[in-house]
Amino acid sequence: MSRGRVLSRPADLPSWFEPLLTRAGTCRTEDFTTQRPPVGGGRASAVLVLLGDGPDLLVLQRAATMRNHAGQPAFPGGATDPEDADAVATALREAEEEVGLDPASTEPLALLPDLYIPVSSFVVTPVLAWWRHPHPVSPREPAEVAHVARLPISELVDPGNRIRVRHPSGWIGPAFQVRGLLVWGFTAGVISTLLDMGGWERPWQPGQLVDLPDASAPVPAARGGAPDEVLP
Repeated sequence: MSRGRVLSRPADLPSWFEPLLTRAGTCRTEDFTTQRPPVGGGRASAVLVLLGDGPDLLVLQRAATMRNHAGQPAFPGGATDPEDADAVATALREAEEEVGLDPASTEPLALLPDLYIPVSSFVVTPVLAWWRHPHPVSPREPAEVAHVARLPISELVDPGNRIRVRHPSGWIGPAFQVRGLLVWGFTAGVISTLLDMGGWERPWQPGQLVDLPDASAPVPAARGGAPDEVLP
C-alpha cells in the first residue's frame, strides 16, 4: 500500500486547506479503499483533485458515449502518456485537454496514495492541488466531457445531499446529489474520505438508498440535471 506525500506548502495557503494538506502527507491507500492492484499492476493514470476558494471542488461529467465510466462525474484526469514526467504532469495535461484548465493557475500540493479501479484496471494517483487563480473552464471535447461544475464543500457536507447508491452488481457506496449531479463510485469515495481528512464532514445518517441503472446505461443527473456552462 502506498502513502500520501506533500509536495509543497505555500506560505499563503488558505487556512481552510491546512488540515487537509497535513493529513494528506500521512494518509495511506487503505484510508480510501480495500482494493489492491493485481500482481502485474495496472495502467498508470492520474486525476486532479482541485480545490478553489470557497472552498469548492472541480469535477466534470463524462459523456454518455465514453467506453469507460460513461456519464459519471469524475475528477479531470486520465491515463499517463509516455512523455508525462510524473503524475502531476499527467493530471495537469488531462485537465487542460478536458476542460481548458491553465496549468499555471494551479499549485500541486500533494500526491495522495495510489488507488486501483478494477473495472478499468487503472492505478490512479490523485494529485491534490490548490486553484490559486481560478478562471473560466468548460468542456473542450463534447465527445468526452458533457459538463463541468465547481461543487461547494458546504453542499457536499450537507447531510441532505448525501445518499448511498447500489450498483446492479450489488455494490453499495457513498454518493452525493449536488448541483444537478449524482456523484458516485470512485470519485464519491475519494471525496468522502477527503471531507473527513479536512475536518469538514458533518454527522449524517446513511439513509436513502438509490439503485443505479443497468451498468451499460449512462448515469442520470440528479434533481433535474443541469445545462453545460462556463464556470468563473
